[in-house]
Amino acid sequence: MHRPTDTLSLLKDVSNGITAQITYEIRESEGTQGPLETLDRGCGSCRDFAVLFAEAIRTLGFEARLVSGYLYDPGNDRLGPAGSGSTHAWVEVFVPGAGWIPFDPTNRSVGSANLIPVAVARNMSQVAPVTGSFQGEGNDLLSMEVVVRVEDQ
Repeated sequence: MHRPTDTLSLLKDVSNGITAQITYEIRESEGTQGPLETLDRGCGSCRDFAVLFAEAIRTLGFEARLVSGYLYDPGNDRLGPAGSGSTHAWVEVFVPGAGWIPFDPTNRSVGSANLIPVAVARNMSQVAPVTGSFQGEGNDLLSMEVVVRVEDQ
């Protein structure tokens, strides 16, 4: 007897499977690993987890978009760069009848609690949290600092 698969359970299983098999690492280098590199290395950052999850569920026929934003973590009990207000990446999956549902495979969570979206796109390179360039001499810019604070209102 063939029983249909519950969509939400399937998506949770894929997300949790990534977290169970891939070790989280903070990686300061630019760019994102490809899904096969993440699998081969057995570790990756939140953006690598997101790309792997998005590509895995796309092969199952789901629509997925990558999200870049901030992780609100006042208790410092979530995986991701340390501290509330750190940049973070996750995936939104389109489920007919329910719409776009956020999945954070890094933290095994479903839903938008603790996630503050800033940019959404098909590819991670299109949602870089900070991009830019500098033109001038090496000694023209002495320093630059960006501070993000996320607070309860």
